[in-house]
Amino acid sequence: MSFGQGGPSWGGPEGQQSPQDPYGTHTAPDTPDWAALADASAARARRKRWMYIGGGVLATAIVGAIVATAVVTTNNNTDPNNTTATELPTPETLPTESAQPGPSFSSQAPPPPPNPRDFISSAQKDKLPLSADTLFPGKKLKMGDRAYAKGATNRTTSCSAATQGALGSVLASNGCDQVIRATYAKDGVAVTIGVAVFDTAAQAQQAKEQASGGLASLPGAGVPTFCRGGSICRKTTNAYGRYAYFTVAGFTSGKNVTESDQDVFTTGDDLAEFTFRQIHQRGKTQASAAATAAG
Repeated sequence: MSFGQGGPSWGGPEGQQSPQDPYGTHTAPDTPDWAALADASAARARRKRWMYIGGGVLATAIVGAIVATAVVTTNNNTDPNNTTATELPTPETLPTESAQPGPSFSSQAPPPPPNPRDFISSAQKDKLPLSADTLFPGKKLKMGDRAYAKGATNRTTSCSAATQGALGSVLASNGCDQVIRATYAKDGVAVTIGVAVFDTAAQAQQAKEQASGGLASLPGAGVPTFCRGGSICRKTTNAYGRYAYFTVAGFTSGKNVTESDQDVFTTGDDLAEFTFRQIHQRGKTQASAAATAAG
């Protein structure tokens, strides 16, 4: 480069020379120094890592010092002259749980409930009122879809007066106390049910086994005389508890009953079943009352 009169002159493009400061100093290049920046960043990272490590060591040392102090303080509690330390409870001084009372159960089984049959098997226990109204209540009897109208009723202590043939003497010989009768009718068929009452179940059972002849039908209250004068009727005999009960069923027209007359059989069976239920209910009622009184 030469300085002429017209000022400095620079080399052309072919020389590619960098411009120089006329005072002899170089200008800073436009591109940053990446290597230097990387070295600086690495140095900062190392300093932070050492700070973290140092902080962790310091925290560990502090915790260790606290634990050691606690151990020393605990050990000092064994000194009998140390009155400032709080004594830890020993196993002997720990509070014990008080015994709580548990549920108690009786080793004796409760007695079984009274048997209803026991109350209807003896006059000494069978104390409920007994009459035609208690055995045969209401004006009608319904069994399933069948309804029967009640006719006459009767109660007599002359047991033979309510019978036909040899049945009277059988009842009397076994100690019959009374006979209660009721008559029901439906569609030309009538049935009289009679209940003979004894003091014990053994007497009633023996009367059933010795039964001969039959119950005398009971007309009246709209039911004409039936099963009299030699007409053939259907008869049944049974016993439950201290009660023996009998039926006599037939046509109100006086016609003889045959095996094909199922309506007569059904009527007699319905009345016998109803009477059994009534007697059993007497036992249930008295058994329930006895259980309640015992409880």
